[in-house]
Order: sequence, then C-alpha cells, then structure tokens
Amino acid sequence: MSSSTWRLWGGVRVAVLALLWGSTFLWTELALRGLSPLQVTFVRCTLGALVLTVACCATGRSLPRGARIWRHIAVAAFFCNALPFALFSLGQQTVDSGLAGVLNSTTPLWSVALGLVLGSERGLHPVRLTGLLLGFAGTIVIFAPWRTAGAVGWGALAILGAAASYAVAFTYMGRTLVRKGTPTVSLSAAQLVAASGLTALAMPAGGLEPIDPGPGVLAAAVVLGVLCTAITFHLTYRIINDEGATSAAVVGYLLPVVSVLLGVVVLGEDFGGRVVLGMAVVLVGVAMTRANGTPVVRPAVPHGSRSPSVPSGCGGPAAG
Repeated sequence: MSSSTWRLWGGVRVAVLALLWGSTFLWTELALRGLSPLQVTFVRCTLGALVLTVACCATGRSLPRGARIWRHIAVAAFFCNALPFALFSLGQQTVDSGLAGVLNSTTPLWSVALGLVLGSERGLHPVRLTGLLLGFAGTIVIFAPWRTAGAVGWGALAILGAAASYAVAFTYMGRTLVRKGTPTVSLSAAQLVAASGLTALAMPAGGLEPIDPGPGVLAAAVVLGVLCTAITFHLTYRIINDEGATSAAVVGYLLPVVSVLLGVVVLGEDFGGRVVLGMAVVLVGVAMTRANGTPVVRPAVPHGSRSPSVPSGCGGPAAG
C-alpha cells in the first residue's frame, strides 16, 4: 500500500471513529425514550461484551485467566464502563446530547488534575497549567452559574462525573493492565463482561421496570452497544497501534463537534453561543495540556503488540 493510500485509509478510519464515537450521545438520547438509564447501560455493556467475546473466539484468543488480573479488570470496568455509561444515561435525561459531548471532552483536564493529586504530575509546565485552568474556565462558561437558566443541574454534574471517572480509569488501567502480555481484544471483552455483571447487580435499583420500546429505541440500543461500544473500543486501539497516539488524539477533538452537529441536525437541539464559546475554550485548554510532552496513559494495546500511548481525553475506550 502506497504512503498516500495509507494516509487516506488512516483518515477514513479516524473519520469513522469520530462519527461513531461522537454519535454515542445521540443514540443514548434516542434509547432513553423507551429504556431507563440502567437498562441502556446494561444493554450497551452486554452487547459490547458479546461482540468482543465473539471476536476473541474468531481470532483464536481467550479471555484472561487468573483472579489477580480479573480483580484489576473489574475495577477498570467499574470506572471505565459501568459507572460512566450509567452517569451519561442519567445525565442525558435532562442534558442535550450535544452538551453531553462537550462536557465529555473535559476528561483530559481531569486526568491532569488527578496526576497532580497523585503526584505523577510534577513540575507542571506553565503552558499546561494554563491549559488546565483555561479548560475548567471553559466548563464554568458552559455551566453559567450566574444565570438562573444556566446548564447547572444534576444531569450536567452527572456527565461531568462520567468524564472524571474516565480519568480515574485511565490512570488505573495504565498502572495495572499495561504490558501484561494479554491481547487488547481479550482485555476489552473481559472488561465489558465485567461491566455487564456490575450493571446487572445494580438493575434492581432502577432497571427492572416494564418496558415497551418501539423499533427506533431498540435500533438505537443495538447501535449503541455494537457500533458505539464494541467497534469503537477495538477501532481506537487499532489506530493507536498502527498510527500512534497522535492520530487517535485527533478524535478527541472531533467528538464534541460531532455530538453538537448531530444534536442540532437530527434532534433539533438549541445550541447557544455561550456553549459554543465554552466548548472552544475547553478544547483550547485541552490542547495546551497536551503540550510539552504530555504524559499519557498506556492501556494494553491490540494483538499483543507494542504499547503505544492512549491519549487521555478520548473519552475512554468506549466513550460516553
């Protein structure tokens, strides 16, 4: 394959990933029209686990073995899948899909802040510190606490909590599931299997009510689980493995743009200038935090190959 063809193919993959990942918030919004937040979370985790488990079998791989690695997988599944998926579903009951995508883009800001707390971020460069402060300033602009009709509310806070949960997950995965010799497809499948189990345990708290979803709701749930969870999970790491973290990082900047456009065009959401300004400030802040050799998290990589960095702020292996 020529270099120009390879670049074109790489661009197509990034575009497809951005579209699938950024549309997560749209499909969540549609699925919530007939399912409860916990039901959406359970269906998403279960379908994703099923697809990736089948992929494991098809490629001759198996799920990880050993109590120790499964304990790490369970913790990662909670912070990277079960908790944020549920928080996004809960939050999107009152928050538009476009705004949810914007708030999700704060994940790398939480990653840097967590690094400062844990001591892994030492001697923070002034540019990156400015980016961190600028990013959170953009979040404040979006929330507009000075306005009685601002975005502040439990829904927006839940989504912000989901973004912070991803940051915790990346840090934990980078310390416990990296370079363990287990192929990414196996870890990914195991992680979603664990997330399905954790979500199933929570179902009595709000996921057992009768449902009567129409075909549109069911279709949205299937797309959310198969395309926006399983496929994006795998495709992200393929891009990282083949092209490096920089190419994958581009997706993180495209997510809020895709979510906003889909929300406006498909759902007719109202997206004011204040939120657009806040989104721009957040993205500039995120870009600044990645300056000067930003340390990034290293989850395991696909096919048991080398371990390139995963850009914090992609929203997690199965974003949003």
